[in-house]
Amino acid sequence: MIQQQLRKAGNSYVVTIPKEEVERNGWKVGDRLAIEVTLLEELPVLDPELREAFERSWARNEAGYRYLADR
Repeated sequence: MIQQQLRKAGNSYVVTIPKEEVERNGWKVGDRLAIEVTLLEELPVLDPELREAFERSWARNEAGYRYLADR
């Protein structure tokens, strides 16, 4: 799956196909392609070291964090 950002170009919107993908598939200028476009939902991912630090902190301070969450 290709993930690209929607951009504005004049009065149109464009999504580019990377050159490597075109070459890998043997496509050439003038080929007709069928394209299905859907919105990509991206979820943040914590760096493993940051997640470990958070989990250690949570284990030590859970009661305090829960107290603060209610304020």
